[in-house]
Amino acid sequence: MKRGKRYAEAAKAIDRGMQYDTAEAISKVKAAAVAKFDETIEVHIRTGCDGRHAEQQIRGAVVLPHGTGKAVRVLVFAKGDKLDEALAAGADHVGGEELIPRIQNDGWLDFDVVVATPDMMGVVGRLGRVLGPKGLMPNPKAGTVTMDVTKAISDIKAGKIEYRLDRTNIIHVPIGKASFTEEQLADNFQTLMDAIIKARPAALKGQYLRSVTLAPTMGPGVKVNTAKLVV
Repeated sequence: MKRGKRYAEAAKAIDRGMQYDTAEAISKVKAAAVAKFDETIEVHIRTGCDGRHAEQQIRGAVVLPHGTGKAVRVLVFAKGDKLDEALAAGADHVGGEELIPRIQNDGWLDFDVVVATPDMMGVVGRLGRVLGPKGLMPNPKAGTVTMDVTKAISDIKAGKIEYRLDRTNIIHVPIGKASFTEEQLADNFQTLMDAIIKARPAALKGQYLRSVTLAPTMGPGVKVNTAKLVV
């Protein structure tokens, strides 16, 4: 893949074979974000898990202390009083069964997170083929299947992110924007890593964190010293 001049210049300051301490890695990844827009800083965590085994799956959520820097659009599936509660809590869209054809047939996906009350999961389940591949299906482990829609919406708007293994057993999550201070990114990164380390499956034998890489949207990755992350 051919890279641009900016990428090449940014890459010169990074030793690809080195694992940096967290503070230095964050400093370097901020310097590597040279695009003309405010790039997202992402963490890519390669694990030793085998997601084909249920007991080695990782899925959860954590509220980043400084948020992600992105305005998150929330869709809530509910009925009765919970519809009004969701709107009052700041949901961007609320509804029930009437939303099914709009999503299934019209391809409407103007939302980033879906929350559902448990009594609506029978309805939402019909959208599995649409929402599932996009990582949008509500899930109790992520706190998005709940009767407490106010708390769910509040957490999401405050910077709650979901993490899970992809098919290659890697976790990809944003921890903020390049415009964040190094301290803000460090706080968010440490909060995420604390949650990931705590989520280590008991059934896993051997190395858990194979590699941890920080990268801006358009720039090169910076490897973090995993030995110092696991105490």
